[in-house]
Amino acid sequence: MTGQTVKIAALCECGHMAVQQVNQFINRGELWWDAEFSCDSCGSYRCEHAGPGTAPDDEWRQALLAANGAARLRLVRPVPSLVQAMKVFRDVSGVSLPQARGLVEQLSSDGVVGTLAEMEFLKTRLQLRGIPVDVDR
Repeated sequence: MTGQTVKIAALCECGHMAVQQVNQFINRGELWWDAEFSCDSCGSYRCEHAGPGTAPDDEWRQALLAANGAARLRLVRPVPSLVQAMKVFRDVSGVSLPQARGLVEQLSSDGVVGTLAEMEFLKTRLQLRGIPVDVDR
């Protein structure tokens, strides 16, 4: 299973330092993330999120990238079908047609950058459509 974890210091309601653990992974062919909060001082524990989708592009996703580094999705050889690649980006990311075209252009040049789980998820979806891609770390 492809996944990454990061632990972030957080202040608990009890006034002591606690830990937020954020995980992003592929589960049953879908991209998932979860976040848990725990405080050793007062015993507080809660699941803040668990489910499919990309981690929010806030401190949690940025922390995953900072702790684990970015992964880059690149074409292995020229894309056989611009339309098929654009469809994957639209289906997975919900982006507009011009944004999907821009992502395919990025894929063809410097590559698309994100967390390892995000790039592995996209890699699988693109390869299912016959798009030859690979992930660099």
